[in-house]
Amino acid sequence: MVERDEEVLVARPSSTLADEERPPEDVEVRVPAVPRAVVTMRTVAADLAARAEFTLDAVADLRMAVDEACSGLIPLARPDTKLTCTFILDEERITVTATVSTAGHERLPTDSFGWRILTTLADDVRMLSATGDPFRLALRLSVRRLGTELA
Repeated sequence: MVERDEEVLVARPSSTLADEERPPEDVEVRVPAVPRAVVTMRTVAADLAARAEFTLDAVADLRMAVDEACSGLIPLARPDTKLTCTFILDEERITVTATVSTAGHERLPTDSFGWRILTTLADDVRMLSATGDPFRLALRLSVRRLGTELA
């Protein structure tokens, strides 16, 4: 028996809208919050950026930034929970939100080498949290297409 640990949900814009009226494409991927699952998130990020015709440098930066974000969140995740990444593509950038449930009010250290790498690779990085049980910790990052200005 083969078990699938990964879920891929893709929402595509309606084909009845004109190209300029289409909303951004969103893709959400959920995998077990374990280190071996990071490769899935890296691969999805790189594929989406390449298909959106981002430069090779932007694709590589996004891939490494997603790797660093997911690798930072996984050690803080509750056992047997999911790592969720939402990818939002628009004309100017790809925005990724990586989220895990944590046991407490966990935060990533912003004075670490990993944080420095993340903030160097991405154009914008934000740490987000949601209180409750379970507590949710998220990293939102964006990489913009070459030739677009920061908003």
